Formats: sequence, C-alpha cells, structure tokens
Amino acid sequence: MPDQKKTGRPTDNPKGSPIHVRLDAESEAILNRYCKQEGVSKMEAARRGIKRLKSDLKEE
Repeated sequence: MPDQKKTGRPTDNPKGSPIHVRLDAESEAILNRYCKQEGVSKMEAARRGIKRLKSDLKEE
C-alpha cells in the first residue's frame, strides 16, 4: 500500500501554530464570559483578541 497522507477537513485557513497559555482567574473569567456570550470556542476568542492587537503594531 503506497504512503497516503492523512487528510482532515479541508480549509482555506489551516491553523498549524499551537499555543499554550496560563491565565489568572480574572482573565479566565473574562474569557469564559466572552465565549458564552458570543458562542465561540476559547481559541476563536483568542484569535479575535490577537487580531485586535494589530492596530497597536508599529511599522517595521
């Protein structure tokens, strides 16, 4: 049997950079409330938060 690459769900935006974060109690509570309010996963909420940082970046 030839080597076959495993495939998952097709996507236009693959997510290949894992991240691990430790949160204090206040940050976790805010994250949980946001996720419940918006109906999104913790990772989706984190992605949204990271994208909001873009406006704070200085030109290189």
